[in-house]
Amino acid sequence: MSRDEDLERRLARAMTGAAEKFPPHSADLVRRSIARGRRMRLVRASQVAAATAAFVVVAAGGTLMGTDAFGGGRGTPERSTAGGPAHSTVRSPSRAPASISGEEMVRTLKSLLPPGGTVSAASGRGSEGDGPVVWPTATLTYSTAKGSSGIDISVARLDPGTPADQGGQGGCLPVEVRPYDKCATRKLPGGAVLTTTESFTYPSSDTGQKRWYVVLTTPGGAQLTVQEFGGGSEKGSADGSDPLLSIAQLTSIVRSPAWNKAIAALPAPQAAPATGASAAGQRVPGARMTRVLRSHLPRGGTTSDLNAGDDLVQLVYDDGRGKNMVQVDAQYGMTEFLARHMGCADVSGDCEATTLADGTKVKKVKGRSEKGGSASVWLVDTLRPDGRRVAVREVNSYAESTPVTRPRPALSMDELLTIALDKRFFTG
Repeated sequence: MSRDEDLERRLARAMTGAAEKFPPHSADLVRRSIARGRRMRLVRASQVAAATAAFVVVAAGGTLMGTDAFGGGRGTPERSTAGGPAHSTVRSPSRAPASISGEEMVRTLKSLLPPGGTVSAASGRGSEGDGPVVWPTATLTYSTAKGSSGIDISVARLDPGTPADQGGQGGCLPVEVRPYDKCATRKLPGGAVLTTTESFTYPSSDTGQKRWYVVLTTPGGAQLTVQEFGGGSEKGSADGSDPLLSIAQLTSIVRSPAWNKAIAALPAPQAAPATGASAAGQRVPGARMTRVLRSHLPRGGTTSDLNAGDDLVQLVYDDGRGKNMVQVDAQYGMTEFLARHMGCADVSGDCEATTLADGTKVKKVKGRSEKGGSASVWLVDTLRPDGRRVAVREVNSYAESTPVTRPRPALSMDELLTIALDKRFFTG
């Protein structure tokens, strides 16, 4: 055997061994990643090719509603963190008859800014291009005597069948995921949906650069997103100053009829792909999960901030001694996926692994928040012999990244196990 062949074999064994030592991605981690992806700038998202060429019908040339502003407190809808699919980015075989250039996008954005300021570092992208669909965008820095803000806008189209308050950038994410957002979603006359958010560039913290954004989703599925970063470009400042333009001013920009040409330049739509019934049969309905979880919570407490979707439910439970986030994941067919991960090897924190008389594997873990905060995270993970899995976790706060609201989680490990072993998650 040559030295190169020996090196290749040793490298392959080392990589395999390392991979087997990593625990599987938790459903919570996956959903948090999806949530983060939904909030990434559409400029980046538009460069990624999707697996299917699917677009929503949008009426080209329709007039957007007049100026109005909605801000204020949290208006989080009760829905899954995962929400709808991201914007489709596969090139449609038929392009829209109109087109818009990057220079026009920049010129339009400039025309909608308050007078008296100066613009620098402006760039734009039009609707024409080969390969993946190119969403029109414009980016610039706006400055006055009070400071600077980085501002950009993008015009895109949602995937077929995506609810306006759940797809792309639209809608408010749950408090468990974005604890410091001030978000509101409102349906406007005519059917458009407007979402306004005051957040931070790093949303797991309530300090640092502020990021404000407004999203308008038209009845036809076009989505316009304008966002603003206080102090300059994204991640270009950390002083926490307010952006120069208010939420009302950002709303005026995103609702301007001046963007009609950009909407008309979006690719022509294609039909949505059919969803197979067999896949839906292997999901655990969020409504059922919510009902089962609530039946186990001690009486006398209150629940809030419900976030429920297939296979996942999150809520905040308060027994009068402080808020406590509780989450349940329920899945089918997890035997192979969790084959090496129902034990305590390489698990940080206090871990106990057992097997019940019926063959159900149980792992109990008490540890710290993976986000580096002071919150305690308690987990009971169960895997039945037929591959059905239920994992129940709780945090002694309303989100992992926030300060603790009680000395310890509200439910004991035995109570978490009772929830995890409830057969009603799968029998409804």
